[in-house]
Amino acid sequence: QVQLVESGGGLVQAGGSLRLSCVASGRTFSSYVMGWFRRAPGKERELVATISRSGGITYYADSVKGRFTISRDNAKNTVSLQMNSLKSEDTAVYYCAARPNAGSFVVVFTPTRYDYWGQGTQVTVSS
Repeated sequence: QVQLVESGGGLVQAGGSLRLSCVASGRTFSSYVMGWFRRAPGKERELVATISRSGGITYYADSVKGRFTISRDNAKNTVSLQMNSLKSEDTAVYYCAARPNAGSFVVVFTPTRYDYWGQGTQVTVSS
């Protein structure tokens, strides 16, 4: 079992920055691929970014590429999402998620393929 707890959301003006963090319980954090999803009002949950077990490979949705950075610290069981140049369309509830991955890293977009989820943290960007 893995428990995930997010923090760092809030209200920010357009063009501003926020850093989301997700702390995982358990001793096998490094065996999980981690992802950040978001759900905007009236929209489906979408993958924002994902990172391989070692942290060496990352993927970003086109909508955030160049503005967001995902990183992880396996020694501290944390994954972070640095969000810069925020736009009003980034407003959403952000979730971190984990899925076990024993083989090569692949990008998985489907939320149901992730086994563990945090409770979510609200990010609101005012224009």
